[in-house]
Amino acid sequence: MIFRIKALIFVPLFLFLNSITSAQNSLIITKTSTEARKETHNFRVSAHRGNSEIAPENTLASFRKILEISVEYIEIDVRTTKDGQLVILHDGTLDRTTTGKGRMKDYTLAELQTLSTGIGHGEEFKNEKIPTLEETLSLISNWNSIHKLETNIYVDCKDVLVESILKALKKYKLLKNALFYGPDDYLLALKKANKHVKVMPSLSYPKEISIKIKALKPYAFDVNWEIVSRDLVIAIHKEKIKVFADLLGLYDNSLNYIKAIEYQVDVIQTDHVDSVYKTLLSQKTQKTILR
Repeated sequence: MIFRIKALIFVPLFLFLNSITSAQNSLIITKTSTEARKETHNFRVSAHRGNSEIAPENTLASFRKILEISVEYIEIDVRTTKDGQLVILHDGTLDRTTTGKGRMKDYTLAELQTLSTGIGHGEEFKNEKIPTLEETLSLISNWNSIHKLETNIYVDCKDVLVESILKALKKYKLLKNALFYGPDDYLLALKKANKHVKVMPSLSYPKEISIKIKALKPYAFDVNWEIVSRDLVIAIHKEKIKVFADLLGLYDNSLNYIKAIEYQVDVIQTDHVDSVYKTLLSQKTQKTILR
């Protein structure tokens, strides 16, 4: 009898607590303000090629979806077409993500826009095209104009002239929101063209830190996750430089999100933004229960 009474009390209580947790998870994902995450942890999120879980990567649909969730950075890959137009595409070839074949740089913009990027994403995205840089910047600029907390752009410079990328960002007043990633010589050319731009070289070995600081005066380092540690983050922070880390592929999981929090990494890049936010909320909830 006592067991049955306890069960009658415990089960409704469990269901009630579970419903609260589910509601909290839903809330933190649907809030359209980065303040939701500032309530939990200091580290920030970069959406790798937009929200590729829901929509085709590096498309306007993908960028719109991630803007609705809200992130600090959207990562884009910029390339140049045969006729000198700037577009967003990760691969140098069309085969993986479009209905086209061969090298992207062998196509004009008009030819590229006859292709679909909706492969494997259903009818909703069958008419999705390779976006131009201008379309992408216009989308983010318009979003920032009506939101207090702005979204920044992580610009992976795959194949684009320094003058062209700077001109486009200036046109949309997004240069201050841009963080440039690419080979060191390209980042150096950017710095020579505009000493105020924010650049982020890769960091594969700790011994490179002083060399790259002297040459590039970086805003941040994109640190190889294999070498990230609390001591390394402290050393980089002492130089007043931020730490970014790619948690992609096999690294893109909750255990590594928690490690990034513990190491005090500034920004992680992920393909699974929803999972990151759920982990953040879970960490906050656990700390609240333990108090």
